[in-house]
Amino acid sequence: MKITELRELSEDELHSKEGELKDQLFKLRFQHSLGQLDNAVKLRNVRKDLARVKTILREKSKETE
Repeated sequence: MKITELRELSEDELHSKEGELKDQLFKLRFQHSLGQLDNAVKLRNVRKDLARVKTILREKSKETE
């Protein structure tokens, strides 16, 4: 997901996206531990997307202070 797309979302949408990505990351880690994950790049991409969402949430909270 691109950073410009994330910046257009509201804080509520970003919080829901964060929960969604955490759930997806959990499932991918579980598959990886069982040896069922075919493409490990998915794991890295989800981690990076989650970091992007958290960064934008932090920036938005700093703006309101």
